[in-house]
Amino acid sequence: MKITGIVLAAAWIAVCGESATAQSYPVKPVRIIVPFAAGGNVDLVARAVSQRLSEGLGQQVIVDNRAGASGLVGTQLVAKAAPDGYTLLAMANTFAVVPSIISNPGYDPLKDFAGVSQTCLVPQVLVVNPALPVRSVKELVALAKSRPGELSYASAGTGGTGHMAAELFNRHAGVKMLHVPYKGNAQAIVDVVSGQVTMMFDQVSTSASHVKAGKLRGLAVTSRKRSPLFPDLPTIEEAGVPGYEDITFNGLMAPAGTPREILVRLHAEVVKTVAAPELRQRFIQMGVELTASASPDDFMAYVKAELVKKARLAREAGIKIE
Repeated sequence: MKITGIVLAAAWIAVCGESATAQSYPVKPVRIIVPFAAGGNVDLVARAVSQRLSEGLGQQVIVDNRAGASGLVGTQLVAKAAPDGYTLLAMANTFAVVPSIISNPGYDPLKDFAGVSQTCLVPQVLVVNPALPVRSVKELVALAKSRPGELSYASAGTGGTGHMAAELFNRHAGVKMLHVPYKGNAQAIVDVVSGQVTMMFDQVSTSASHVKAGKLRGLAVTSRKRSPLFPDLPTIEEAGVPGYEDITFNGLMAPAGTPREILVRLHAEVVKTVAAPELRQRFIQMGVELTASASPDDFMAYVKAELVKKARLAREAGIKIE
């Protein structure tokens, strides 16, 4: 009985200590690690969210770019960080893709992390070089079926959002197209504009200016609803490819073991941040929809579902980085 009493007392002290830590959180600046270079959607959203979080938390929230190896450098850093709520990860689809295409990514997305919240959704747009004799998805599918393996598509790299979206399109549309990977998005767009490559799936925010200038032709967006940037473009599903959807998501993760009270506090602040009308409008003009998960658990369930989908697609398409 004496031993049991000691154990119970120790457990009570631990619970009280965790609760006290969560209630006083934060007492110092919080760092959001962005595992990509500055200027992209993940970075821009993280910086906008960090400014609002600083106000809500009463402590400075700093964005720290740790780019490298398809996001592995920054992601591994957060996976190994103390689970105290002071180091967070700004993540995107690659977080769920990399474990399926790299044999040893250095992190387990489910065991090493705890979800905070989704922060935004970004559809992609299927763009083609204007010289290609197609003006709709149906015409593109017909041409691709008549010339299997000949039509080429660019991407920012193997396993990236554009690559995965295109491979999903191949499967849903029943076509086979040639993948031309680049070391980044900028050169990929340049070569589609010049006609070196036929098409690509690109973020609506980075292709919008080229489409409006007539340098690229937009055929459809990858989301289940139309994009405010391209209200006249159908979704790929509307355009005749049933069941197709591929949308980029961003979110915040914390190291596994972070007290639930801290996760809930951070989630509540994200909810308030993405609901700010002026912030939402600013990002809508970029083709980015700010949105929060219903709860930290809801976000982890979403990430888990994405892991399953991306693993299946990578397996079926034979996508692997050795």
